[in-house]
Amino acid sequence: MMNLFKRKLLVLIPILAIIGPGIIAGNVDNDAAGITNYSIAGAHFGYSLLWVLFLSTFSLAVTQEIGARMGLVTGKGLGALIREKFGVKWTAFVMIILFFANLGTIAAEFAGVAASLEIFHIPRIVSVPIAAVLIYIVITKGNFKKIERLFLLLSFFYIAYILSAFNARPDFTLALKSLVVPHLELQGAFLLTMIALIGTTITPWGQFFIQDYVVDKKLSKEDLKIERGDVFLGSFLTNFFAFFIIVATAATLYTQGIRIDDAKDAALALKPLVGQAAAAIFGLGFLNASLFGALVVPLTTAYVITQAFGAESGLNFSYRQAPKFYTLIAILLIIGAGMVAIPFFPLINILVATQVVNAILLLPIFVFLYILSNDKKLLGDYANGKFINILLIVTLIAISIAAVLFSVAIFAPNILEVF
Repeated sequence: MMNLFKRKLLVLIPILAIIGPGIIAGNVDNDAAGITNYSIAGAHFGYSLLWVLFLSTFSLAVTQEIGARMGLVTGKGLGALIREKFGVKWTAFVMIILFFANLGTIAAEFAGVAASLEIFHIPRIVSVPIAAVLIYIVITKGNFKKIERLFLLLSFFYIAYILSAFNARPDFTLALKSLVVPHLELQGAFLLTMIALIGTTITPWGQFFIQDYVVDKKLSKEDLKIERGDVFLGSFLTNFFAFFIIVATAATLYTQGIRIDDAKDAALALKPLVGQAAAAIFGLGFLNASLFGALVVPLTTAYVITQAFGAESGLNFSYRQAPKFYTLIAILLIIGAGMVAIPFFPLINILVATQVVNAILLLPIFVFLYILSNDKKLLGDYANGKFINILLIVTLIAISIAAVLFSVAIFAPNILEVF
């Protein structure tokens, strides 16, 4: 019996050593903006948008698998590959846009930290600076393995939304039906929310993160089989938790006709419906997601930009070995937190603008991804197969349509009113 246990443990150890990037990369998509979008989707449209999650799971899995595979085979991040294949001008163009788009995303994460702690009566002038300092300490004082364990721990706390959903006593039969039966309403608010769900699930920075992460973890192409399973599991868990967020708000706020503007509103509105404890659990889940995003997005941005221009980067280096990497993280945290802490800063306008930029930025990134992942000189036998290419092209078309509709909804909303 003991020998059988040892044999199973010997098989499990290498698997445990490899998994992590896929689960973390997937779950961090459920950041402050994600939780807000899921909460609004459930509160305003009930279960009717759940099918978007089901379809986007496949797209997320495919794009994340491509990023992980390219990182494993080449040992390079996506930014570095773009520079080598397309030149410095294209790289600089993408990096500049990514920098400013991610600044808005970082501000959104700190806004989530502020909003979630305001539920517990902690003012943002206190919570935001403390969060920024703690995040920088964690990044600079921890090593790769310790920070990865922290990431996995933060991923675990998304279970808070499962508890919130069950407390709401939803109609799971209708929810599961809505997951596989598409429902479409040709009106502006519905389309805008649908597009936001797609943009929340598949992000530009998320695509860079998975590839940089497997490189920094020093995985190789021999680890591809296990890492592919890790990516698929992470993609499933991402929308698994998102499912319960939508279900929790659909079963409570939607049935009561309660409208919300963000996840903080959702947590506060849940109190009289499901009790203070369940509402607090929802709020703590929002805090966890916001902190997770506030930690990962600056880290990803620093990874991408420093690697793209050949500077030392990664958690395996000290500050002295990679000063540009850690300095860039500090700059991003200071500006992102500052946008939220300064009362008169036009945060809403910035967040809306960066969401549009993110949607548009996905298009060239997907084109780069398609070309690079089909480059047999670069990847050899690890280049895309036909099935992967079909899914990638379908995803690119869907995101292109979503980007156009989203931009129209923001800059020319009257056009959508005809629906």
